[in-house]
Amino acid sequence: MDCKEEVQKIHEVIGADATVELAVRLVLPRDRGSSAHDFSTKFGAPEHICVELLQQVVALGYQPVLTFHPGSQSKEPQVYVRHIEAAARISRNAGIKVGKLNVGGGFPANYELSTAPEPEVFFRAIDQAVTKAFGRKGDFYRIAGDKARAIDGPTSGTIPPYNKAVVLGPERPREVARHVKEMLGAKAEVAVVDINDLGGNILGSTLDKAGDKRLVAILKDNPLGQGHESTPLGVVRRA
Repeated sequence: MDCKEEVQKIHEVIGADATVELAVRLVLPRDRGSSAHDFSTKFGAPEHICVELLQQVVALGYQPVLTFHPGSQSKEPQVYVRHIEAAARISRNAGIKVGKLNVGGGFPANYELSTAPEPEVFFRAIDQAVTKAFGRKGDFYRIAGDKARAIDGPTSGTIPPYNKAVVLGPERPREVARHVKEMLGAKAEVAVVDINDLGGNILGSTLDKAGDKRLVAILKDNPLGQGHESTPLGVVRRA
């Protein structure tokens, strides 16, 4: 969405619906030469209009999303950074926390007469910009997934030789959880967890999503310990 009239049209057709996401499209003045094809003259609204559009989207009962597109064959990671910083300003000025930020496309590809930067250069710039502008943490692990998140570094007090080694997460935690449950005669739910003093994750379990969330809350204070306790197994039951 880049104008109030379009938002209103949607509202007239579908009414208020909290499951519907409406994306407000941001546009910034183009950096000449930063992309091969510029969309700034066709789509998007400037920052002050995006503030009003976000407020309108929320007032009408929809989930607010921000989006932008820096242009096709974008050559400069800094262009994404500028747009992300602008998106954060819009969110703050509107007093609204956006559920998602769509960074569009525009990533360059190699052609016969031109060589594009590696994708990692853009992804790194985007990750750092979102972290700084929105104050988010942990996006690398959200993107990289559970296996990256489950890697453990060496800590004193851990059972040797793992106190001096980096340890990868389990390969098949969900299968292990199901197998252990079968061994117990299906009398208890089983979870393989990665819990430390900073937080925790369920790597695999026989619980549903609500059960996983509840278990993370129960283990939040890391009752199994992080060092010399050496308690690889725990039992959770009602008091």
